[in-house]
Amino acid sequence: MSSEADLSRARSEALLAEIRREFPSFDLRPKRASALQRAIDVALRVVTFGRMRTYLTAYHTVLFGTLWVPDRWDATPDEDRYILLRHERVHLRQRRRMGDLVMAFVYLVPFFPLGLAYGRARIEWEAYVETVRATAEVKGLEAARALKPALVARFVGPDYGWMWPFPRAVGGWFDAVIAELSQVVR
Repeated sequence: MSSEADLSRARSEALLAEIRREFPSFDLRPKRASALQRAIDVALRVVTFGRMRTYLTAYHTVLFGTLWVPDRWDATPDEDRYILLRHERVHLRQRRRMGDLVMAFVYLVPFFPLGLAYGRARIEWEAYVETVRATAEVKGLEAARALKPALVARFVGPDYGWMWPFPRAVGGWFDAVIAELSQVVR
């Protein structure tokens, strides 16, 4: 007999099972347990002049086929886990398509590591499109529309090292995805 907690995570657990079938070596681990993740947290605090302070506590990171989760993962509601896993599966597929070295290079280098990181912006945008789609499917189109300010802030702010400092461009990308989803809903 399933417990209430098991039932409340049915959607995200089903997606985790799909991800594990698609990526047999996939693993999910807590960020704080990793010296590398803690070192990345320190490095991000340094390069963003202390502005990125939530890497360990709020951000999920796919690195080398492992999804590193923040402290709050166990308390994350099923719908939010599901949406997040859809985003992270995109990164896993990007990794398979590009390979670790090419993906790391594209994520970190073109054009600049901070301030104008086109490669990182495109990699993240591909995954955030899936976030918007999953949010629309699970929570409705209005909930997806409500993501715009936070997503624009992530792209133009310190969370990703000011990766794409053009808020109107990011807003335009977002509006195009919403327009596409609006057509599907009709």
